[in-house]
Amino acid sequence: MSTATKKKRYDGDNIVVLEGLEPVRKRPGMYIGGVGTAGLHHLIWEILDNSVDEAMNGHATEITLQLHKDGETVTVSDNGRGIPVDKHSKTKKSALETVLTVLHAGGKFDGNNYKTAGGLHGVGASVVNALSKKLVAIVKRGGAQYKMEFSKGHPKSKLKKLKGSVRGTGTAITFSPDPTIFPRTDFNTATIRHRLEIASFLHRGIKVHFIDDVNKAKETFFHEQGIVDYLGKVLKERNARPIHESAFTLRVDDPARIELALQWTESTDEHLRSYVNGIPTGNGGTHENGFRSGLNKAVRNYFDMHNLVPRGVKITPDDIREGLVGIVSIFITEPQFQGQTKDRLNNPEVQSSMDGVIRPALEQWMNNNRSVADGIVARIIAAARARAASRAASAAVSRKTGGKRSMLPGKLSDCLNSGRGDSELFIVEGDSAGGSAKQGRNRNNQAILPLRGKVLNTESATLKKMMENKEIQDLVTAIGCGIGPKLDLSGLRYERIILLADADSDGHHITTLLLTFFYRHMPQLISDGRLFIALPPLYRVDIGKQTYWAADEEDRLKILADHADGRSKPDITRFKGLGEMMPKVLWSTTLNPATRRLLKVEIDDQLETDRVISDLMGRDASARFRFIMERAETASEIDV
Repeated sequence: MSTATKKKRYDGDNIVVLEGLEPVRKRPGMYIGGVGTAGLHHLIWEILDNSVDEAMNGHATEITLQLHKDGETVTVSDNGRGIPVDKHSKTKKSALETVLTVLHAGGKFDGNNYKTAGGLHGVGASVVNALSKKLVAIVKRGGAQYKMEFSKGHPKSKLKKLKGSVRGTGTAITFSPDPTIFPRTDFNTATIRHRLEIASFLHRGIKVHFIDDVNKAKETFFHEQGIVDYLGKVLKERNARPIHESAFTLRVDDPARIELALQWTESTDEHLRSYVNGIPTGNGGTHENGFRSGLNKAVRNYFDMHNLVPRGVKITPDDIREGLVGIVSIFITEPQFQGQTKDRLNNPEVQSSMDGVIRPALEQWMNNNRSVADGIVARIIAAARARAASRAASAAVSRKTGGKRSMLPGKLSDCLNSGRGDSELFIVEGDSAGGSAKQGRNRNNQAILPLRGKVLNTESATLKKMMENKEIQDLVTAIGCGIGPKLDLSGLRYERIILLADADSDGHHITTLLLTFFYRHMPQLISDGRLFIALPPLYRVDIGKQTYWAADEEDRLKILADHADGRSKPDITRFKGLGEMMPKVLWSTTLNPATRRLLKVEIDDQLETDRVISDLMGRDASARFRFIMERAETASEIDV
């Protein structure tokens, strides 16, 4: 047989069988969504969800999460029933070892032990075990305590019954992520704290303790009013002023447990947070669809019953939901999530049940509280009139977004290729930097749009003010796909949109302003993977005959440390801006696809992203003050 024939051979020997937890280590992204920050923290959520499942089914009253001093080791414990330790009839191993080493093994499939559960895929604990360099499980059952250790999914010790008797029952899982799987293994305190507080809101009556050994802090979360308290917190965080004093609340326990709390506010956007069995569903799903459908029908019925729609005004679902802030939490027996990360619910039957529960309850509440309902009606009518007025301004911008070059902004230096192909639009800070970029670019597929100064903060601006802004108009027109609800990616004129600002603090601020605009008004560019951030160098470091480029101070110090042989004295140049760079330098460091560095803009956590942008870019200065004060000690250098 020839070598060529041998290479093409495909038979049974080519089929690789991954046994046990090998598939998890081979393709972790299939189980936790990726190995970045979101995937790393998903390990905690999987173990935490198991403890929450014990609590929501009435078997536990307290959950404790401890972040150890190294910042990379976590212990999650509860006072639930404890994972069984007796021998499993099928695997011939202890039930504890089975749960932690076999995919799709758990106590949530038979429907007898858990009425509702957040982790019904049955892979959570075993996946965490597979992706941990070390995992220790301690179980208290029947007056005794048991311990078993694992590494990378494999047992490192047999199940041991520890000496002495103990009181109570429960499970404690301690694990450290495997650094060969995750680029970074240090957990974020704020992210953990936020998730724990949410758990205490969604499961009222349960105490959730957070022991933060990194920052030497302890905190207990306990909320008797549940999501009503949560709604108050969200309103305060968003600085959203309600237009009616008491919130609309609903709790139904049959056939599914549905809880919701909502208030209309003076804000111009809708903000809804939804959960299924305590799991945040950032991408919504059938429960959110049912909620919105029931809400829309209830409000429309109230309008029609009392003949409240003014002549010439068209009420849309967007008008009804404008300014609405709501929390929706449901508990169902067999949730069907989209993917292991569980950020979207797919159960089709939930939509109709949500609609059927919410519509009559909200309609009755409005009829029983006429003064409150009339205020909501006035708010909706005002939104409809404002939306109609803004359509003209939006259409004016949309008319400029056509593909004809004669209609494009005058300061846009477009690329020569007519099709989208591999084209790129660089949004550049200032005319000076724009000049260097225009000279240094590849004219065939790279377009340059210089923006003057710092762009408008669209988080705090009205739609009318935003549409009147020349820089925003030019930006939307050049991109070509429209804006807001009328955005159509088929009209996008470029394959990639790249933000290119100076590498200093001013440049970072401009990039943040642009990111705010894209996140709020053109989010499809982010979800479709079209938005990027260029990383131009801040320093040029010449050592002997070699030239190195440093993106920031940390990068500069690393270069100096790597070449600290004393033979050549380094010559360091700090760029004041992109306009200082020669076109050839800008090309080789920032524009050339073969040598440049780009950051792809992605959203790992919709709720957290929304909160951060609202805090940092919104009207409420106190949120920014808190952000600065909480992080003041970590700032090693202040650029003013």
